[in-house]
Amino acid sequence: MLCALALGGLAGAATEHGSGASHANAAPRANPTATPAAVSAAAAPWVVLLKVDGSINPAVAAFIEDGINHASAQHAAALVIELDTPGGLLSSAQRIVKDLLNAPLPTIVYVSPSGASAASAGTFVTEAAAIAAMAPGTTIGAAHPVGEGDTEIKGVVGKKIENFTASFAGSIARERGRNQQWIEQAVRESSAISEEEALKRQVIDIVAPNLHNLLVQASGREVKVGGRTVRLALADATIHRLRMTPGQGLLNVLADPNLVYLLMLAGIVGIYFEFGHPGFYLPGVVGAICLLLALGSFEVLPINLTGFLLLLLGIGLLIAEVFVTSYGVLGTGGVVAFVIGSLFLIDSAQTNLEVNRGMIAGAAVAMSAIILGLGWIVLRERHRRPTTGREGLVGEVGEVREAIAAGAPGRVFVHGEHWRAVSNEALGVGARARVIAVRGLEIEVRREA
Repeated sequence: MLCALALGGLAGAATEHGSGASHANAAPRANPTATPAAVSAAAAPWVVLLKVDGSINPAVAAFIEDGINHASAQHAAALVIELDTPGGLLSSAQRIVKDLLNAPLPTIVYVSPSGASAASAGTFVTEAAAIAAMAPGTTIGAAHPVGEGDTEIKGVVGKKIENFTASFAGSIARERGRNQQWIEQAVRESSAISEEEALKRQVIDIVAPNLHNLLVQASGREVKVGGRTVRLALADATIHRLRMTPGQGLLNVLADPNLVYLLMLAGIVGIYFEFGHPGFYLPGVVGAICLLLALGSFEVLPINLTGFLLLLLGIGLLIAEVFVTSYGVLGTGGVVAFVIGSLFLIDSAQTNLEVNRGMIAGAAVAMSAIILGLGWIVLRERHRRPTTGREGLVGEVGEVREAIAAGAPGRVFVHGEHWRAVSNEALGVGARARVIAVRGLEIEVRREA
């Protein structure tokens, strides 16, 4: 079930990204043989739209970088990023910020739709744009770095991380001429504000109900691009959406800690089942695919090695509980190690993403039940009396077809075969005889009452 859930979600999300992986529309080019009306239409301004709905991760950073390069190469009037994110990796946010600050064309980050947020790392991305905008009913902020389990990072290390992040955020606001004091407050105190408050405090430039209205309000504004001042003329601009490539879409899906967690557990259970029941193939193949996808996500998410090892230790102890009489000590230790490892699996010092607590609790119960259940099945099969081969003959009851005298062999029909048989007592034709031993091609029987 874990495999089906994980792979089902992965396939659905990858299909969504892959369906529009190529550029939605090519940039307009002037045609020298076209009519004046056609030339005028071709010269109309247009913008590239990127939609980011999810965590800030390396796939999103690559997507935005590709979008900037494409928009610049095709001479778009501006690049618009429609953003809704709970946060993500600080390293990816730094990469995006650098790309936006050095973009060769005007950039706009629009926190949308209503109910969306630019939390944590999303705050830095929004502030790095030449124009920062929000839709009604959206929020921005809460960018304080946290440690394991959403706890505050204490001591000298925590202070260093906080100071660095605040300095990073402040430099972005200073470069874009926005409220440096508030953005540093968002880092140090996890301050979060609505779109109206953000506009009042000069954290953003525009509040717009939709994308068209945003472009109309942006028209006439002057922004700095590559050391020069550019006046925007976007009121009549057409919008060309650019989508992630299939590879970026897959990496973006794998950046979800909950999905990665399910994939890893599904892989471990599948491989364990294959080792316990060799020859089924399907659980092993699916388990290997799930496990490799989970390991591939380690390149996207910051994995805490201690948490990962504790997770493996917990699963190992649960498996050992099936084969070793420990009176529940190994099983209890396995569950404890599994839960602690799950909580520490994602290094939250580098990201605000985490595995859902409810999923961890459910997975702990499910993994314990699945592994102990499969182990019980394996032990039951191993201790079951053989039913085939020579070992399967012992205890079977057959019929004497050729009389057996004491010291003289006869023949017994048993298990669908005729066997040469000996006995310590005389058995006549038709008598029922139970097999008590097998010696080569001869069996020893006794009378069955």
